[in-house]
Amino acid sequence: EVQLVDSGGGLVQPGGSLRLSCAASGFTFGSIMMSWVRQAPGKAPEWVSSINTKGDTTYYRDSVKGRFMISRDNANNTLYLQMNSLKPEETAVYYCATQAGIDAYEYWGQGTQVTVSS
Repeated sequence: EVQLVDSGGGLVQPGGSLRLSCAASGFTFGSIMMSWVRQAPGKAPEWVSSINTKGDTTYYRDSVKGRFMISRDNANNTLYLQMNSLKPEETAVYYCATQAGIDAYEYWGQGTQVTVSS
């Protein structure tokens, strides 16, 4: 059974940092491109970042470039998202997901809430 367990969210002040984790099991993690997707209240899901299977190629939406960093540890089946200089408008539930194609995801974590507020 495929499982993705998201963790690391919380309440942080504007300009603060958080590191999200996604523990994967039930599939060959190192063979699957992975992504982070977020959904703010009342809005559609929004792609944030992706990483290739080896972890040597990464992609980011323009608004997070230079502030977020995606990484993976294939030996421990874990995906990460380091988020720095967080903004209030980035308050959302963040999900890790397995990439199934362009803008397509097959499996999702349960999500972790990130709240950026003073």
